[in-house]
Amino acid sequence: MTERKPPEISFTSWIDQQISEAAERGAFDYLPGAGKPLPQREEADFGQAWLRDYVRREGVPAEELLPPPLKLRKEIERLAERVQDMRSEQEVRKSAAELNQRIMEWRRIPLGPPIFVPLVDEEVMVGRWQSGQALTPPASSAADADRHAADGGSARPRWWQRFGRRGR
Repeated sequence: MTERKPPEISFTSWIDQQISEAAERGAFDYLPGAGKPLPQREEADFGQAWLRDYVRREGVPAEELLPPPLKLRKEIERLAERVQDMRSEQEVRKSAAELNQRIMEWRRIPLGPPIFVPLVDEEVMVGRWQSGQALTPPASSAADADRHAADGGSARPRWWQRFGRRGR
């Protein structure tokens, strides 16, 4: 196959000649799947079936095939689901700001179909995070509760209360 096509022969006849020489050498004998029927596929589905097979075989997530605006919308949905598992309000705000930055970059030079992608409202995400935190009580011990009651129920630390009494 490393030889060049002679100028006096057409491409079609030269290719046919190469194939027939390879068949005579036995290059097509014992190929995987030899003697087995081709898988039956509908004509309308054939153009997409090879892509699905390739993606499944290579282990590529189907989301990687989405156009950028749909990927960004999926990320917005995932952020809304993940926000309750985050540790702090700052982490929520940082995640929302990073996603908004990627959305703004896409809006500057949009690739793919013209699908509107809204910005993430940080306050809504923080509200979701806070509502998720309200459902899970903080892990405080009984000793903390007793000390809080002994201090007169003040939210200030004990050292602050001592400091405040001196000025009276």
